[in-house]
Amino acid sequence: MSYRIACQWMIRLSGVGISKVPRHFAARDPCGPVTADVSQPVSVCRFECGGNSIERRRNMNVLVATDGSKYGRWELNWVAQLPFVEQPTVMALHVLDLGALRAPFLSQPVTAGSEGYIQEEIARMETRSAITITDAKKQLAALKLKGTVRKEQGAIAPVILKRAPKRDGLLVVGSKGLDALDRFMLGSVSTNLIHHATCPVLVVKNEAAPVRRITLATDGSDASAKALAFVLSRFQPDRLTGRGECAPIHVSVLHVMPFFKYPELKEVGRRLVEEHAQKLVKAGYTAEPVCQLGKPADEIMQIASKHHADLIVMGAKGLGAIARFLLGSVSTRVVQHANCSVLVVR
Repeated sequence: MSYRIACQWMIRLSGVGISKVPRHFAARDPCGPVTADVSQPVSVCRFECGGNSIERRRNMNVLVATDGSKYGRWELNWVAQLPFVEQPTVMALHVLDLGALRAPFLSQPVTAGSEGYIQEEIARMETRSAITITDAKKQLAALKLKGTVRKEQGAIAPVILKRAPKRDGLLVVGSKGLDALDRFMLGSVSTNLIHHATCPVLVVKNEAAPVRRITLATDGSDASAKALAFVLSRFQPDRLTGRGECAPIHVSVLHVMPFFKYPELKEVGRRLVEEHAQKLVKAGYTAEPVCQLGKPADEIMQIASKHHADLIVMGAKGLGAIARFLLGSVSTRVVQHANCSVLVVR
């Protein structure tokens, strides 16, 4: 974060406020007070955020990109476990990419004897695809999630991006696939989606469990503000414990500062996380501000591990070449190396 941005945040944070609204209509924006107009149709709620009127759908559309691997199964389980204010509408999308058989090292003219191998591989992929579709339908029913299962053919990333929800939705992908080729393909797909999807992306890295601890990384950018707004507007602040009691979700609000000598930067970082923590506490969470010195990606992963986070939530800048470079150096590194699942918000 530059010194100029730090100064902007010092000015901006001084006038932030939040209006209390009913939880099931809750949507708080870090840029100003929020009120809800409940006279709208049940599927739509109108919010006044800092003087701007915004319509947000209470019911979130979630696209789950399933591939038949354990990560694909975990994705649907994660959707069921996330503490959404309203149950989402889910589409489980399975993309059959037969073009993957024509990888660069197989792009030469077909040699005698290879046709049989290709046809066998196509048959194997078709069989696995049918099983994936059937399993996804059964899993949706077992989890009592409302939604559909869809199959399409084509290059994986472009098809997923075409079907992904717009900004007011969620895309869920796994971090790994099945065999060596699948892991290569899906690994590149996950990175592609993080960079190019217009909606938040959840990258699933482990089995689903109730979300009780969140590490929220913030740097004062608009993307980080949207990450905070997502948690406040889309998630419930408490979960049921094993004893049937409600316990608030704990959020560690983390700001990583570079090794600068400007005392103003340290002060604005401290105020930033304290302000975010206060908003979360007002919403019903428990929260603690955390300021660290060091490399952002490494510190985010270390704090998440130290605090036993179930989920890392962070923003993606996603605009321009420099922003894509920054995204690659922080968000992509966290997604690739974190021990827990990561939600990248834009």
